[in-house]
Amino acid sequence: MAHFISETTVSSATNYKYNTLYITGISFISALGGYLFGFDFAVISGALPFLQKEFGLNAYWEGFATGCLALGAIAGCLIAGRISDKYGRRPGLLIAAVVFAVSSLAMAFSVSRDVFIAARFCAGVGVGMASMLSPMYIAEVSPAHFRGRMVAINQLTVVIGILVTNLVNYALRDSGPDAWRWMFGLGFVPSVLFFVGAAWLPESPRWLIKAGKTDKARSVLTKIGDASFSEDSIQTIEKSLQGVTKSSGYRSLFSKGIFSAVAVGIGLAVFQQLCGINTVFNYAPKIFESIGASQDDQLLQTVFIGGVNLVFTLLAMLLVDKLGRRPLMLLGAGGLAVLYLFVVQLLGMQSAAVSWLLLAAIGLYGMTLAPVTWVLISEIFPNNVRGEATSIAVVALWAAYFVLVFTFPILFENLQEKSFYIYAVICALGLLFVWLKVKETKGKTLEELEQDIGKSKV
Repeated sequence: MAHFISETTVSSATNYKYNTLYITGISFISALGGYLFGFDFAVISGALPFLQKEFGLNAYWEGFATGCLALGAIAGCLIAGRISDKYGRRPGLLIAAVVFAVSSLAMAFSVSRDVFIAARFCAGVGVGMASMLSPMYIAEVSPAHFRGRMVAINQLTVVIGILVTNLVNYALRDSGPDAWRWMFGLGFVPSVLFFVGAAWLPESPRWLIKAGKTDKARSVLTKIGDASFSEDSIQTIEKSLQGVTKSSGYRSLFSKGIFSAVAVGIGLAVFQQLCGINTVFNYAPKIFESIGASQDDQLLQTVFIGGVNLVFTLLAMLLVDKLGRRPLMLLGAGGLAVLYLFVVQLLGMQSAAVSWLLLAAIGLYGMTLAPVTWVLISEIFPNNVRGEATSIAVVALWAAYFVLVFTFPILFENLQEKSFYIYAVICALGLLFVWLKVKETKGKTLEELEQDIGKSKV
C-alpha cells in the first residue's frame, strides 16, 4: 500500500523515483469514466420493473432495452479509436463526458420506448469510449511495476458506480411511477465532474511522442517520475516507434506478430462477457423473482451484489501485481464453472441459499475476470496500434455483452435455471483458452511486452 500513500516512491528494480500521488490522482480522474460506465451498466437493473410497466416491455424488448447500451458502446469504441490516435486520449475522454451528460437527461425525459432505447444507445457511445480510453490512458501513464493496480482503479470506479447506483435505485424504489426518470437523470452530476476532471488531465506521453511532441511528453514524464525515468522512457518509446511512426490503421492489425496479440485480446474480451456473470448484475430482480422474492428484496439484492463486487475488486488491486494476471484469470474461469453447477441446483429447488452462491460468484468475478481482462487488454498491444487494437478488442467485448443480455431473458423464460449450464460450459472453455494462450505480463514495461509479441503468442 506504500505506493498509494507516499509522495515519492523509489522502485527497487530500477532506482527510479516516482510521484505516486500524482500518478494515482490522474489515474482516478481518468477512471471517472469507469464510474459512469458502472452507472449506465447498473441503472437498468433497478429501472426495469418500472420500464416494464411504463412501456409494456416483453422478454424481447426487455433484452433489447438492456442490450442496446452495448450496441452504442460498439460505435463508441470505434469512434474513440479514431479520435484517440488522431487527436489524443484526453479529447476522447472529454467527448465521452459530454455524451454521458446529454444521454442521462435524454433517458430521464424519454416519452416512449423507442425514444428511451435511442437515448440508451447514445449512453452506450459514452460507455464504449470510456471503457476503451480510461484503462488505455492509465496504462500509458503508469510505471510497469504497479501498472496493474493503477489500471484496476478503472474497474474499482466501475464497481463503485454500480454500488452507488444500486443504492440510489433502492432509495428511489417507493418514490412513484416516475422513479426511473430520477434513476437515469442523476447520471448528469458525475458526468459534469468527469468533464471538469478530464479537462485537467495531461495528455498521454506515449501519444505525444508518437505525434512528434517529445518536449511535451518529457514535461509529463517528469511529473510522473524523476529525470532518469523520463529520459529512459522517451528512449524506449521512441525505439518502439522507429520506422512505424504513422499507423496504417486497422489493416496493420493483421500484420505478422500483431494479429496474435489482437486475437488473444478479442478472446479475453468475449470470454469476460459470455462467462455469464453480467446476467446477475443486469437481471438480479428477474432471477430473485423466480424464487419468490418481493420487489423490495429484489432491489436489496442488487445492493448486496454491488457491495460484494466492490470488496473483491479492492482485493484484486492488491493481488494483480503480486500473483499476476494469468493465475487470477485461471482461478476466475475455473471457479465460476463449478459455482454455476451449484447455482442450477439451488435455483431449481427455489432455495433462498442461491443468493449466497451468486454473491460468491460475483466476488470471484470481481477479483479475477472483471479487472484483469481490462488490465491485459490495456497492456498487450504495441504502441503504434494500441488505439486501433484496443478498440477492436473492446468492440468484441460489447458485442458479446449484447449477445449475453439480449438472449438471457429469452433463455431464462424457456430454460429457467438450466440457462446457467451454458455459462458453465463457456467458463470451462475459457479456462482452456487462458491456459493455452495467455502469458504473464506483470512487471514488464509496455515496450518490453511489445518486443515479446513477435516471439510468442502474447
